[in-house]
Amino acid sequence: MPHPSSAPVASRQPTHIRSLLQERLDTLARTHQVPGAQLAVQVDSVTYTVQTGEADVSTGEQFTVDTAVPLGSVTKSYTAAVVQLLADDGDLALTDLVGEHVPELRRAPHLTVRQLLSHTGGLPTGPDSDDAAALTPARYLSAHCSGRDSVFPPGSGFSYSNAGYVAAGRLIETVTGMSWQDAVRALVLEPLDTVPAFLGDALAKRPVARGHSVHAGLGRVRPVEQTLGPVEAPAGALLASALDLVALGRALIGRGPRAVLTPEAAEEMRRPVPGAAPGVLADAWGLGLALFQQGTQQWCGHDGNAQGTSCHLRAEPDSGTVVAFTSNANNGTALWHELTEELAPITGVQVPSAARPLERGRAVALPQCAGTYHNGTVEYRVTADADGALALTVNGDTPAPLVCYADLTCDLVDPSTGRRVPGGRFVRDPDSGGIDRLQISGRTARRTVTA
Repeated sequence: MPHPSSAPVASRQPTHIRSLLQERLDTLARTHQVPGAQLAVQVDSVTYTVQTGEADVSTGEQFTVDTAVPLGSVTKSYTAAVVQLLADDGDLALTDLVGEHVPELRRAPHLTVRQLLSHTGGLPTGPDSDDAAALTPARYLSAHCSGRDSVFPPGSGFSYSNAGYVAAGRLIETVTGMSWQDAVRALVLEPLDTVPAFLGDALAKRPVARGHSVHAGLGRVRPVEQTLGPVEAPAGALLASALDLVALGRALIGRGPRAVLTPEAAEEMRRPVPGAAPGVLADAWGLGLALFQQGTQQWCGHDGNAQGTSCHLRAEPDSGTVVAFTSNANNGTALWHELTEELAPITGVQVPSAARPLERGRAVALPQCAGTYHNGTVEYRVTADADGALALTVNGDTPAPLVCYADLTCDLVDPSTGRRVPGGRFVRDPDSGGIDRLQISGRTARRTVTA
């Protein structure tokens, strides 16, 4: 798709830049059949905000600059910011064992607060939201985060874990004496001038967007309900606008209110954690932050998907640039990837939308990787055909072919379209050299049965 203009960025006035951003967002939302979206870009000390479409197709309510969208996992960056603030105030240390503050994790030895926030603690991803709906944080952690559930020893790998952020929320409660919701409201949202909005809050004091399921082939758009369990709130229960995310992004690069994060505390959150190799999710990981390398620049941020929403945040500390995007559709991520490609000729900003692509050779057969792998209650079954080609089944769903490479990385093949998507990698045991783990979409599973 051609860019809307090839004129030098420096020759454009702010009103022209905003007009171009509006045109691209409108066009791409129509192309991807996304009901509504917001984009906020802060560059050269100027903030541009544009929005398009409907917040709820069943009512026709329009998106506004204040409309709050379910953020999904972008919530984790807010939760991590609360913990970092507590560490900066001396209420805890990042090197503390989590079990010193969270009674239910006293049997998880050597798990530190830093590892908890960086997904390097070896905790499983956690149960389905339906299974977690009736659990308290104490029961959730006791049942699903004991030592026997670990997918690797703390500090020896990366596995994206919602359960880890349930534990982070519980940590906040025990240290502050407040609920997670009250703590994030008082310590982060209100100092950032963000009007609080949470899933399940019927009395939200701002307009909120509804998630939608979009079937592009049929042209069908349907509202969907949020299913996150209350206990999982610290991992994904916040709603916010793109402009709100810009405020968070500024805090994360040390340019927001010192009451939220000092520049030193923000830098600590952005520092890559040793052993955090997130695979396809990002190039590195900090404390509640995905890290993306763009040339010599290191961007920070997070991606999030709730039921029928897709939200993204990127911030770069040297230039002070922040880009935030929210959408109320399950296919909004495709819009985000295309939109980031269009920002450079409009704003002069090249935004990394995903991890850097790997340079790999030809595909190879890896029959030795066949077997069964587990992450908590999730079962990954890898099977090999007569030629050694692999396929992956998750909890008995439709098998997806894997295209594997000599470096043990793999792509997932969409069974319906044949499209390859970067999937993950197999991991060798450092002592035996045998394949003992599988990392798919940032989540690591321990091998339990060899085929």
